Amino acid sequence: MDSLIAASARALAAGDALGALKRVALRDDPPALALRGIAMAQLGEHPRARELLRRAARGFGAHEELARARCVVAEAEVALAMRDLGGSPRSLAAAAATLEAHADHGNALQARLIAARKLLLLGRLDEAAAALAPLDARGLPPSLAAVAELTAAELALRSLRTGPAQAALARAHDAAERAQVPALLAEVAEARAALDRPAARRLSAGGEQTLRLDEVAALLASDALVIDACRRGVGAGEAWRPLARRPVLFALARALAEAWPGDVDREGLIAYAFNTRHPDETLRARLRVEIGRLRALVAPLAGIEATSRGFVLKAHGEREVVVLAPPIDGDQASVVALLSDGAAWSTSALALALGASQRTVQRALAELEAAGRVRAIGRARAQRWLAPPLTGFTTILLLPAALPIE
Repeated sequence: MDSLIAASARALAAGDALGALKRVALRDDPPALALRGIAMAQLGEHPRARELLRRAARGFGAHEELARARCVVAEAEVALAMRDLGGSPRSLAAAAATLEAHADHGNALQARLIAARKLLLLGRLDEAAAALAPLDARGLPPSLAAVAELTAAELALRSLRTGPAQAALARAHDAAERAQVPALLAEVAEARAALDRPAARRLSAGGEQTLRLDEVAALLASDALVIDACRRGVGAGEAWRPLARRPVLFALARALAEAWPGDVDREGLIAYAFNTRHPDETLRARLRVEIGRLRALVAPLAGIEATSRGFVLKAHGEREVVVLAPPIDGDQASVVALLSDGAAWSTSALALALGASQRTVQRALAELEAAGRVRAIGRARAQRWLAPPLTGFTTILLLPAALPIE
């Protein structure tokens, strides 16, 4: 390694992308191309960074598999920043194995962290936890240790384990302080701020109250009957009844819970669940059928009784009935939550993360664009979507698979 390459690498490790470029900007040999690619990525020029890293990987010969593996890992991190989530994980796994075989444990850990962070973006929390479990961040450079702790903290936050999240963020802060990389310090500060921001709204007969993540966790662990509009279900303590794929039943449960301890008239339930204000005998018959289905589903947790004008929810025992609502309502809330990270998302990446069809995501984006809440850049396959960051509350509970569904 010549002196300019070594100096450029040291500048990149310290977060000085411009300093790194000054040393290798005019060189086209594979090591210089790789460093230029990483520098461009740090400056936010992701398409150019990806092109440079691919050229570098092609430039390294077959006997330089370690250098090629490092390029694969760097390109995978750029793809993650570009929210290109559709690629196969095999090349990254193979690169991690090559790095381990050459005792490059730091870059091997980086590869596995990239894979875990991709799983988190896709809402596959169990797989992300399995990927993080065997990783050991001890003895690593401070910058890499900070990334590892940030990833562990994000998993804990998405799972509503606020205690482990706070501990991981404290370790991430210490590591970022040692690394003295401004971008890492800002990322840690943003993650810590999420703990103190409102994460959801508690709706009850007494009114509305904003809750932080730790208060949401305490509510879900309590004996209260919670109609959870964040993950679409009904629960009390350890018991949970998912209704994410039964929107009519969830709408009825929420309407009854918001009126508790009072009842809701039949016309109101029909309007809320079936989105019509012109009830007829067919809809009244359908309401009776759906109420019967909901009654059977929540029987271990609560009862639903008919009244002279409609139906009323009766929680078993002395349980309180609470509606846990996200900080922002609407069918497009999860799309807004994903876009609020400031990254440029493609429609296909949003569809992968949400587990929805691209057509569904396109309709949601069209509605949000018409309302001025998102904007598109580029055209055709290069089109990406952006939204301004949401301030004042955290969107963690709006992200896909924010809580495990049993």
